Amino acid sequence: QVQLVESGGGLVQAGGSLRLSCAASGRTFSISSYNMGWFRQAPGKEREFVARIRRGGSTYIADSVKGRFTISRDNAENTVYLQMNSLKPEDTAVYYCGASVSASISVTEYDYWGQGTQVTVSS
Repeated sequence: QVQLVESGGGLVQAGGSLRLSCAASGRTFSISSYNMGWFRQAPGKEREFVARIRRGGSTYIADSVKGRFTISRDNAENTVYLQMNSLKPEDTAVYYCGASVSASISVTEYDYWGQGTQVTVSS
């Protein structure tokens, strides 16, 4: 059974930083075989794309966080990271990681999801 477990969320002041981790487990599951993405969902809003890293390592970042967020992966540790700098109150949301065999950034194309981690940015 595949599990994605996010961690690293919390309460931070505007301008601060957080590093989210997404640790994958499962008897035969390896993130090296998947495109990995980070999404977020604020109260009353739909889940939206934040960042993606492909199997080959190329990344794609949403315009709303470009220049502030970076995504990386450590295949040996089976873990994906989201480094978030210069945080703003509008970044407040539950952050989810997902795994997809597709290179899409669409929520519907992701095969596995974590349970999410709350990020709250105070002004």
